[in-house]
Amino acid sequence: MAKERKKSRAREEKSDWQERVVQIRRVTKVVKGGKKLSFRAIVIVGNEKGQVGVGVGKAADVIGAVRKGVADGKKHLVEVPLTKANSIPHPVNGSGGGAKVMMRPAAPGTGVIAGGAVRTVLELAGVRNVLAKQLGSGNPLNNARATTNALAALRTFSEVAEERGIPIERLYS
Repeated sequence: MAKERKKSRAREEKSDWQERVVQIRRVTKVVKGGKKLSFRAIVIVGNEKGQVGVGVGKAADVIGAVRKGVADGKKHLVEVPLTKANSIPHPVNGSGGGAKVMMRPAAPGTGVIAGGAVRTVLELAGVRNVLAKQLGSGNPLNNARATTNALAALRTFSEVAEERGIPIERLYS
């Protein structure tokens, strides 16, 4: 029985999912007896192969909040179509709350030119060459959500051709 547990734990450690904590905040709730302290963790989960999610967890301790954030992030995964240059297929804008994010594909070797939570989301999604700019709010949660919103709006040439009901060759002419 103990060996089975060790095997499953080893399997979990070898998984290709990465987690990065973007922010940990101490939040309070005013209750009858006074103030109740808890922690809010914003966690970004990705496999660097085109899947990424943003999760929020709240708990009485930091570790519990991070664990809940990871679980929430895995529930809200977004598929990202990547090009051969590990970039995005076309320019795209996204919004979340008061934050707006503008992203453009970049040539190979450019790297991830982005800041804050946007950079973390793009790196964990597996995007290697991209230009991004945060507009509006500087809130990490809203910026991360705006980035996942933009990544969810990305479409490949084959998807567009299929939607229009024409062969891919006709898209170029």
